[in-house]
Amino acid sequence: HNVAFEEFNVAEDEQAREEMIKKSKNLAVPVIDVDGEIIIGFDKAKLEKLLLKK
Repeated sequence: HNVAFEEFNVAEDEQAREEMIKKSKNLAVPVIDVDGEIIIGFDKAKLEKLLLKK
């Protein structure tokens, strides 16, 4: 689908980990942020729905 994304290793990057916890209020991974819409865990249907809006 040629979607631009940025990947963070929250196990190694403390700042990224803190941002993930702030956004998701959770320690689960992955946390996917699509223009402020947060998806916790891998939810293919929700991810596709959000990407179709773009």
